[in-house]
Amino acid sequence: MPGSLPVHDVMTTEVLSFWPGEPVQEAYDRLVARGVDGGPVVDDDGTVVGMLSTDDLLVQETQLHYPTVISLFGAYLELPSSHRRFEDELRKAVAAKVEDVMAREVIACAEDDPLERAATLMHEHHLSRLPVTRGARLVGIVARGDILRAVMGQEPAEGAV
Repeated sequence: MPGSLPVHDVMTTEVLSFWPGEPVQEAYDRLVARGVDGGPVVDDDGTVVGMLSTDDLLVQETQLHYPTVISLFGAYLELPSSHRRFEDELRKAVAAKVEDVMAREVIACAEDDPLERAATLMHEHHLSRLPVTRGARLVGIVARGDILRAVMGQEPAEGAV
């Protein structure tokens, strides 16, 4: 039965991961280059300390407060303090580190967990992927597609994440 297969039978071991001090722009560039929308954040020991997704990057962008512009007698006036605040926030957003935007709550599964447990965790927490750990160290990642392929009896897709 596919649900009882261990996660390590279907997980991807070549994981796109990030480190907390990595600049957000570099992380974004790597996400785009690999064609995925997220991955685990690991410390120097390989311990999973967070998850980064394109949603985190979008939220970071929406936290910018655009300058206040007032229309007065047909002219548009921009408040100087508002413009300064926007420039400061923009500078911070561009220079942000992964640790500033990552999700710190990590939902993970162990490599020997059955696929059924991984699927349940994904469903309960509305996730599309789970880091797979041995202890707290990253050893792989399992995505919804990996589980669906196993349930359908299909071979893993080349480069699937």
